[in-house]
Amino acid sequence: MFIDSHCHLDRVDLAPYSNDLDEYLEATKADLLDHMLCVSIDWEAYPAMRDLVENQAKISFSVGVHPNETEGHDPSVGELIEAATRDNAIAIGETGLDYYRLEDQAHLSCQQQRFRNHISAAKQTNKPIIIHTRDAKEDTIALMKEESAAEAGGVLHCFTEDWEMAKKALDLGFYISFSGIVTFKNAKQVQEVAQKVPQDRFLIETDSPYLAPVPMRGKPNYPNYVKYVAQKMAELRGLSVGKVADISAANYDSLFNR
Repeated sequence: MFIDSHCHLDRVDLAPYSNDLDEYLEATKADLLDHMLCVSIDWEAYPAMRDLVENQAKISFSVGVHPNETEGHDPSVGELIEAATRDNAIAIGETGLDYYRLEDQAHLSCQQQRFRNHISAAKQTNKPIIIHTRDAKEDTIALMKEESAAEAGGVLHCFTEDWEMAKKALDLGFYISFSGIVTFKNAKQVQEVAQKVPQDRFLIETDSPYLAPVPMRGKPNYPNYVKYVAQKMAELRGLSVGKVADISAANYDSLFNR
């Protein structure tokens, strides 16, 4: 049974399933998809996302604002704590640093303060934090250390950086999650990390509807495609797919207290 540790179900195209989440979930049984974590990206869309999934036994959800969000409300530490506690969200995020499309110094400062706020909320609620990082290796690790993110713990999701950064995150007690990118032919750096991460510290995810894995690359991504990520992880680590499913599910349960 597979767990998709990071998806955005509120953004997934359910038209092939009569725009019905229950119909989609029924279809996922054939792919042995046992559980999903639906991750918040922006404050304005969060209530609808929560309402979509909160009564589904197979779906958990987080609360947070993505570093690339420049429009809309930027929640305070108190607002994050209140929402996470009220709604029984299992994690804070996704948050972090993304310098790939950095607009200016003001945007950088906003990202960094938002990241600090999310770490604070995670520590105060005793919930793990979901971290997005892109082209910001040094600042991400430095800020995690400055804000004592290890007190909350969490995961660097959709990991695309090198082993050096992964090792620093692991040393802080964090998990590393692999998306469909690990199946791409040119993703040698990510594949190296996937081979080296300790057995008890990796997760698998789709980040759907984005980044569909091979053999679905270029198509809309769905949480049940996490099986293809598991297949590649099994190949890289010399394990059976079932073993990867079991290990990643146990790691998910450990991180998110499931």
